[in-house]
Amino acid sequence: MMRKVVGRVLSDKMDKSVTVSVERLVRHPVYGKYIRRTSTIIAHDEDNGCRQGDTVAISECRPLSRHKSWRVVEIVVRAASDEAQT
Repeated sequence: MMRKVVGRVLSDKMDKSVTVSVERLVRHPVYGKYIRRTSTIIAHDEDNGCRQGDTVAISECRPLSRHKSWRVVEIVVRAASDEAQT
């Protein structure tokens, strides 16, 4: 079963790759308070469709390169573009 997670695109400067920030809540072992932890994942974006700030769903896949073993499944929410506002 391949894991699927949702995260926000931090960088789209690479060719066919994006850097995605995934947040999760972890319970503190002593105090019990929930702490927000982030992981940075490099994911494969075949058609270069993602932009910085987009919310995307990514899924595990076979290793595509040294650091890439995730793939963009869909773009959940598009980021507000600067061209549309002007």
